[in-house]
Amino acid sequence: QVLTGTIDQDLKLTKNNTYKLIGTVYVTNKAVLTIEPGTVIRGDKESCGTLVITKGCKLIAEGTITDPIVFTSNNSNLMRKPGDWGGIIILGEAPINKIGGISFLDFNLDSAVSYYGGQDPNSNSGILKYVRIEYSGHKINALKELNGLSLGGVGRGTKFEFIQISFSNDDSFECYGGDVNFSNLISYRATDDDFDFTQGVQCTISNSIAIRNPYSSDISGSRSFEIDSYDKIENADLTKKLTKITANNMTLINTEDNNQGLVREAVYIKEKSYFNINNSIVDGFSSCVLLENKIGAFPANLAKINIQGIQVNRCGGVVLSESPNYNSELSSWYNTDTFSLELS
Repeated sequence: QVLTGTIDQDLKLTKNNTYKLIGTVYVTNKAVLTIEPGTVIRGDKESCGTLVITKGCKLIAEGTITDPIVFTSNNSNLMRKPGDWGGIIILGEAPINKIGGISFLDFNLDSAVSYYGGQDPNSNSGILKYVRIEYSGHKINALKELNGLSLGGVGRGTKFEFIQISFSNDDSFECYGGDVNFSNLISYRATDDDFDFTQGVQCTISNSIAIRNPYSSDISGSRSFEIDSYDKIENADLTKKLTKITANNMTLINTEDNNQGLVREAVYIKEKSYFNINNSIVDGFSSCVLLENKIGAFPANLAKINIQGIQVNRCGGVVLSESPNYNSELSSWYNTDTFSLELS
């Protein structure tokens, strides 16, 4: 069955059919797209098959542990590669910190329906549970690819749990503002970042794992977490919330033996961002955390970054700065019993 164009009324996809996404498919007009457990949706490569859930609409994709919903490449098994199709984009009504409170994603979408942001942090864009998304991240131009799952201004009424994104040609999960809760996520062999946050997103992520591979990495730097409060400071509303991420029970792994530098730090944090990570394992990175040089070692900045109860294995450092002049102060700050860090 072919899915193309616009879906402007409620529609249910059933597992007795296989669906092919051709071009950018928009769900509009407050429609609900429901996907039955076990359904397979294949993205077309030539037309960059992409699913966009616009503001006010819902995606109900609730698979089961034995009957997951699968979004994959339309190519044959032996021919599938990262970037074979677009990905899934969900646009919601929760706050973002850009001027005007509304924005657009730079993915060559129809501007009439592809805006996001609003005033409702509790807004509900549906549910994704027991869902696999693989081989997404089609290249739009020389500098831009789609992500596995892109969330713009999505509210906390939306449920995300038991989602695996594999072989994304860009990020696995990226949030542009909004207020989201994630649990039981898997990111496997993303080309760019596993979890990318910007535009004042408020997010809790728990019980999740990112597995990086040096041969699935981007020259610009590939990390498990990239955290930024603003995509461009000149477009930001400085009265709105800064990005705040709380990560609990995480496992971040680089499978490269004796890290040769193809995969960099596990977590990269830019200025004016909050990050808390607790009870987690970080293994095989150039450093556990790298701070943008603007953060320095100033206590007011470091108070935003809490690293508590972490087992750090095979890493070149725990918390380092882009400016090495700050590293001794950072070591003194984090090398105390307060943070309960274990190194091996």
